[in-house]
Amino acid sequence: MPRAENDIDPVEALMGSMRDFCDPRGANLMGRVEQFYRWQDLRRRCGLWPYSKSTEEAPLAVCTAKDDTGASFRGLNFASQDYLGLSSDPEIKEVAKSVIEEYGVHSAGSSALAGNTKYSLKLEETISQFLHLGHTVLYPTGWAAGYGVIKALVGPADHVVMDGLAHACLQEGAGSATKNVHRHGHLQIEDVESQLRRIRTRDRENAILVVTEGLFSMDSDTPDLAALQETCHELDATLLVDVAHDLGAIGGSGRGSIGIQNMLGKIDIVMGSFSKTFASNGGFVSCSSPAVKQYLKLYGCSATFSNALSPVQAATVTTAFEIVQSDKGHELRWRMMQRVHQLRNALRDAGLEVLGEPSPIVPVVIGDEALARRVSRRLPELGVVANLVEYPAVAKGNARFRFQVMPTHTSEHVRDLVARFKSAVDAARSECVPHRECSRSEQGHTSSFHQGVPT
Repeated sequence: MPRAENDIDPVEALMGSMRDFCDPRGANLMGRVEQFYRWQDLRRRCGLWPYSKSTEEAPLAVCTAKDDTGASFRGLNFASQDYLGLSSDPEIKEVAKSVIEEYGVHSAGSSALAGNTKYSLKLEETISQFLHLGHTVLYPTGWAAGYGVIKALVGPADHVVMDGLAHACLQEGAGSATKNVHRHGHLQIEDVESQLRRIRTRDRENAILVVTEGLFSMDSDTPDLAALQETCHELDATLLVDVAHDLGAIGGSGRGSIGIQNMLGKIDIVMGSFSKTFASNGGFVSCSSPAVKQYLKLYGCSATFSNALSPVQAATVTTAFEIVQSDKGHELRWRMMQRVHQLRNALRDAGLEVLGEPSPIVPVVIGDEALARRVSRRLPELGVVANLVEYPAVAKGNARFRFQVMPTHTSEHVRDLVARFKSAVDAARSECVPHRECSRSEQGHTSSFHQGVPT
């Protein structure tokens, strides 16, 4: 039933977060999650539950989507992770069709057994050459790569020093490998060095893995990779960089922050995902050590005990890497970044808070969850497909919208998005009553660590 304009939202639907339900208690394993469902469904019935949308067609710049109640709407699509628009690229689709005709659709085995194909072997070689690293291992998803590399290499007595905003797959991989997980302030290299020195003062026997990202997906910022790698070498630690969001999408050569910072071939371990720029599910880990590669193949549980990438996935990703390195790829990145700069400037001109540096990710901070939920509710009727992000992906009181830009977006799309989004923000602010439900939280967005972010 449509919501009447003068309906008053229940406070329970505006307040609270998933943090309130992350540790359910009780003897009834299934029944104890009912409290979460009641809160979630109240938000859903009030139009304040923005997750689990589905698309009715390809994720193009304009598409039709449904919310998780099945209500359909059509709008400007700034919600899809298809940074160069390659998922619908004609060249990619032709390769996919031809490989399906040749190989079928399934690898039919683990990469530790007979699940490798000529296409997966070619992809490993392509990535190694692209990153100037000698050895690459493929994984069925980016999550599997991030979790699996840490779980395989880090032992119970070892240490992991990681950015507090690192992706959930990295945080959960670390937590499953060792109790010695040390989180440092976001991008704070001095904190990394301090923690490494403290660990090495009392433990010179066990290994340390330092974990960061090339581009953080909720803040659109990046660390000083050269300084991190130098610090790791000085203090006998190994550096792992997750390049899921920047590889292929930014930099003159498409090699992301590692290329921009002149660190190609110099990072100890690089892992990434194909699901942002390379038109497929899947992930990888690259390094200079053949021993590490072979160890990961047989001790990396998320690869060893999962089916390998399908031939069509491996072939399409290889083609995407070829496009990234071509004049066409350069043109796609240029067009995408033109729209990124336009969007960031227009949002700021509209009085909105934009985080980070220019990238396909444009985070706009709203802050208060109640206000952000009311903004999100208005977007479908205004013809906008966009993602609201709350805890646990960001800290409490720092809700934001994560707009994702593609080269297929036009200047008009960007202008329309900003006008519609500002309209939703203004309307939501006028809807709020003057009490704490719609006040900006006092908690800064890096004042507490969350448990990793979704892809």
